[in-house]
Amino acid sequence: MNRRLTLLLPVLLAAACRNYDLESRLTDQGGLVPADQYARYGKEQAEAVAIAREFGRAAQGHTPEAFARQADAAMTYAKTLPEVKDIGADPLGHRLTIRFASGWRVAVNPVNDGKSGSETPGIAAAPPPR
Repeated sequence: MNRRLTLLLPVLLAAACRNYDLESRLTDQGGLVPADQYARYGKEQAEAVAIAREFGRAAQGHTPEAFARQADAAMTYAKTLPEVKDIGADPLGHRLTIRFASGWRVAVNPVNDGKSGSETPGIAAAPPPR
């Protein structure tokens, strides 16, 4: 009996180990206010959703370098929006921190809903990058 428990314990411990891939948990939009509805709350909220969508669209793989390129692409898009004052990235944490001209700061995760940032309600077509 004890021998069986000794053999069973490592199997149970291995099965209990969690997966450290956080991307799927952070990008899941289940249970949240839909992105289009949140974008209608105001100009800054619309810009935050647009940046999150571009962040999601820029996914290029699962390496640290790919995450950095994804964050760079979203930051480049964010700099074209009029209300964005500055933006910081945590590529491995799958989040961007945005500060708007009003002083409001918000963190966004990638939104993979099949839409681009320019398709977000309240966002006009972005001008070319500066």
